[in-house]
Amino acid sequence: MSVQYAKDQPAGFKNHIKNVAIVGAAGYIGKHFTRELLKTGKHIVTALTRADSKNTLPEGVRKATIDYDNHESLVAALKGQDFLIITLSVRAPPDLTTKLATAAVAAGVKWVMPNAYGPNPYSQKMYDEMGFGTTFRQTIAGIKDLGLTPVILSCGFWYEFSLAGGLVRYGFDIANRKFVVFDKGDVKIHTSTLPQCGRGAAAVLSLPILPEDSASASTTTLSSFANPNPLYIQSFHVSQNDMFASLKRVTGTTDADWTITTESSYERWENATKVMKAGSGFNLDGKTPMSFMEAFGMAMYSRVFFPGGDGVADKDVANDRLGLPQEDFDEWTKEAVRMVKDNDLDSYGQ
Repeated sequence: MSVQYAKDQPAGFKNHIKNVAIVGAAGYIGKHFTRELLKTGKHIVTALTRADSKNTLPEGVRKATIDYDNHESLVAALKGQDFLIITLSVRAPPDLTTKLATAAVAAGVKWVMPNAYGPNPYSQKMYDEMGFGTTFRQTIAGIKDLGLTPVILSCGFWYEFSLAGGLVRYGFDIANRKFVVFDKGDVKIHTSTLPQCGRGAAAVLSLPILPEDSASASTTTLSSFANPNPLYIQSFHVSQNDMFASLKRVTGTTDADWTITTESSYERWENATKVMKAGSGFNLDGKTPMSFMEAFGMAMYSRVFFPGGDGVADKDVANDRLGLPQEDFDEWTKEAVRMVKDNDLDSYGQ
């Protein structure tokens, strides 16, 4: 694809994103997108909400009431928007993204950030073995076929959410001091805090859309991250062993204070995949019941820790280009401990 320049665009072209619509603006990750976009002072943020929504929106956010089953209401809500951010629960109906994308095109929206916040989306084998590779590829292809340009935020799994989320996720039960080591615990992955995800989205939406001219062709722009170039960000590049060391530091504990067991990442993934297909089943111990959603989570998290580097971005992360801060690893481990202590755990994905 040839490089496009802002100076060559039709009259009236705006080389920046101003109006941003968010689905799930008060949700688990959406609230961080909303907060960081508002901080820039460059964006007008509109939350698309159902009439029966009880969520409290942050001050400064505009509200547009929608009905997902009414195409006209979606189009009306998206009129005048430059960019659509979609955040949905894993339990959301699979056709919602298509409904939103179709309405966005009708409303004249050009850009979309789809609901694909996770590990490297272009590791096709990993996504297939996580169980949603085909769905992901069909969704992105459908968005592009409609005429929208997707920007995929690849942030890895959310660090504090995953560390606090029990043995199914990063392998830690903080409350009961249990640690399941996957293989040797030394496979490093990219992982991001929720605020870092918010900062990443706000930073990329604050960039010029296109370089102004050939003299500025190397400038980082929004179009630099248009599909098939995903937006890779991270907070930390760490292994389970790194997480455990951090947990011991912030809790003042030693190995002797924890119950440590070892499981094969492959066997965890294989068993979880079988449970998903059956609808329910048991953990590897053959005794602990496992629901479909627990198996879904275990399959995803076990797979990303396979030896071979699938949990690491295959291109350089964009932190420096976006001006994202280097976060304190132990501080965010401490936040995960607080979440467990205060029972401040969201049911996303459960």
